[in-house]
Amino acid sequence: MLFFTRRNALVDQLTQVATAPPGRSPWADARARFMRNRAALASLVVLLLIGLVCVVGPAFLPYEFDTADWDAMKLPPSWQGMHWWGTDESGRDLLVRCLIGGRISLMVGLLATLASVAIGIAWGATAGFLGGKIDNFMMRIVDMMYAIPYLLIAILLVTILGREFYLVVLAITAFSWMDMARVVRGQTLSLRTMEFVEAARAIGVPTRRIIFNHIVPNLLGVVVIYTTVTVPSVILTESVLSFLGLGIQEPMTSWGVLIEDGTKVMEVAPWMLLFPGALLSITLYCFNFIGDGLRDALDPKER
Repeated sequence: MLFFTRRNALVDQLTQVATAPPGRSPWADARARFMRNRAALASLVVLLLIGLVCVVGPAFLPYEFDTADWDAMKLPPSWQGMHWWGTDESGRDLLVRCLIGGRISLMVGLLATLASVAIGIAWGATAGFLGGKIDNFMMRIVDMMYAIPYLLIAILLVTILGREFYLVVLAITAFSWMDMARVVRGQTLSLRTMEFVEAARAIGVPTRRIIFNHIVPNLLGVVVIYTTVTVPSVILTESVLSFLGLGIQEPMTSWGVLIEDGTKVMEVAPWMLLFPGALLSITLYCFNFIGDGLRDALDPKER
């Protein structure tokens, strides 16, 4: 009787193990934790909506962003004539210009961030993995570049190279990769002593493959979090350059250009400053909340 009792208990345990749901991967756990963060999830939805409206919205509006209407200068927001957000000092529809400006600002932010992340990962992972004199030499270059005022160099590059869209991206990228390089280098210093790296070295895997096939994939959590911090910083830098008249040039526009135009007439046409300023602020807040959510979701202490 005791034998059959133990056998039945063992069968029940095996049945429970067989029918139990499979364990989730760390990325699945991180995604589940992120989805439970209401602030981060709401920010992601709002950010996607802003991006979608900026991309497709102008096609559904009856005005062009660069078409002036001298009979409708500085009109306040109104449903008449479909100038829902009013017009600027040249009679151009402000809603269309805000959407086009958002498209440009987001493109600058994303492209410059992707370029700086790629450079920072390659530089930091190489310096951290190789170590020694190579690490010291590479990081001293970063230290020297840190000593140069970032905004001053960005202004100098834009002034020398020009104010085209891709040149603005290049000028911002030139100095925005250094923080990523330092973060990646610090993480690489701790990863290069791990057992899987030592095993790869022992079997003769080339250094380049170890860095990009073994080190870099284990840095994705840090990279994703830092990317969400870099994007609003880059957007804000572009806005500052445009505010100073050194960024995107007319007739093209960006949120920084619109804010700069709005400050000139804020006493008589406050909507010209309110709407682009609100869009820029909401976008920056969304990126910050998403970054906080990703940091909490990818924190190994929460697993």
